[in-house]
Amino acid sequence: MLSMHILDMSLNDAFFSPSLGKILIIPVLFISLGRAFSYKNGWEGCALNNQFQYLAIPGATTVGITCSDGVVLASEKRVSYGNFVMSRAGKKVFRISEHIGAACAGLVSDMQILAREVGVYASLFKMESGRPMSVKAAAKVMSNLLFNSRLLPFITETIIGGVDDEGPALYVLDIMGSTIPDKYAAVGSGAEIAIGVLEESYKDGMTVKEGRELAIKAIKSAISRDAMSGDGIDLLVITKNGISEESIKF
Repeated sequence: MLSMHILDMSLNDAFFSPSLGKILIIPVLFISLGRAFSYKNGWEGCALNNQFQYLAIPGATTVGITCSDGVVLASEKRVSYGNFVMSRAGKKVFRISEHIGAACAGLVSDMQILAREVGVYASLFKMESGRPMSVKAAAKVMSNLLFNSRLLPFITETIIGGVDDEGPALYVLDIMGSTIPDKYAAVGSGAEIAIGVLEESYKDGMTVKEGRELAIKAIKSAISRDAMSGDGIDLLVITKNGISEESIKF
């Protein structure tokens, strides 16, 4: 049985998000396989001594790119916690509606819950109003869900992208619900590598075909240096005609 314990962190324990341009304070995940964590005894060989140590953190590399005719969202497939690979077939890209998708880095369970909830709100909005939810509105719904859970936060960084009446749009959200529009973004443990590739090669007016190739290039570069990412790539290519999914295995 897998038991997880989220503890508070000091200000020295943080991650840098290149896409958001700021420091994010993210709780460390302490994972015990088969038994609960004991604050009194701790794990064998792990004495906290009032200084929290990284026992396990979720890893991922996820990117989003806006193009002239759509949006590309992509993430690698490895699900890892610290130096342990939980799965080689994890899916971190999700459909929200017919023209909106999300890609995440963090806890897979939190990603799935958030994507499912925003998808339900998008469906209810379409039923009540007779028109599809905009990308900005979907990002705002997710922002509200994240902020409302700030005391026990969803451990995930999220990229929401899609195509609506205003054209392609992309938003990046941190675990507190901060929402920032951008042309391209990278989140996760491999973001520092992926964002360098995106900044070097991204250009305004690129097509979704070019955006797809750039997303694959960025994630492959991150995989080559980030041990917590790997095992393939899942992509969502979103255009005015709908969403196409693709999976590439390594």
